[in-house]
Amino acid sequence: MIKLIASDIDGTLLPEGTDRLNPEIFQVIEKLKDKGVLFAAASGRHYISMSRLFEPVKNDIIFITENGSYVNCRGYTMLENRIDWSYVREWILQVREIPGASFTLDTKECFYTESKDQEFLDLVRIGYNSPIVELEDALLKERDINKMAIYRKTGIEEAAALMIPRWEDRLYCVKAGDIWVDFMNKNASKGNAIRSIQKILGILPEETMVFGDNHNDLAMMECAGESYAVGNAAEAVKKAAKYVTDTNVNDGVLKVLRTLL
Repeated sequence: MIKLIASDIDGTLLPEGTDRLNPEIFQVIEKLKDKGVLFAAASGRHYISMSRLFEPVKNDIIFITENGSYVNCRGYTMLENRIDWSYVREWILQVREIPGASFTLDTKECFYTESKDQEFLDLVRIGYNSPIVELEDALLKERDINKMAIYRKTGIEEAAALMIPRWEDRLYCVKAGDIWVDFMNKNASKGNAIRSIQKILGILPEETMVFGDNHNDLAMMECAGESYAVGNAAEAVKKAAKYVTDTNVNDGVLKVLRTLL
């Protein structure tokens, strides 16, 4: 019997950078809860963005945010990973040298950035419905950083090819979509977050179901007996998943969840 369901958000439940879920998902989550099935929203998004997105059921689900760096349930911090500030400093200096790149430094409270790119700022504030603070120099004050992310509207592959080899020995690095590359503490991933939840709640991998679309979802599939890639997922995710469902715009996740009811 399935006791825990975890789903990615962008690219899986809805198109990247949007903030309108099919309202039926809230009803399904409540009905699953009545059956003893817990739902976890797993994303690279900020906690505030995700809690706004799931407002009708925010007290009934677990939030796996920042790609597993920060996990929260009903305001209680279940898990938090931070990045050493010396790494943050070095990383910022390197990203500043990448043409056309913007970055975010993610904390529990908000995002920080040096970017003046209005399209990028609007995407974060409006598309993701996330709080972001603009700084002239992010290095002037040390902060508790959960995740760092590079945004590039075009050419994110080049940024990934440049930065991931520099950091993969020290940080968990993953391409998180067509415009993002994320960097977290080595212990942080959606998979490790799910393992922590399973351990706390006494849930087995075979009692866990996950849904995803991109490379940052692969770690989830390693700790779930039932794994689904949506129809629009990257080929690597489709190969790793046990099943493939419909696309995000055709409510692929909902179609599977309905069968559990």
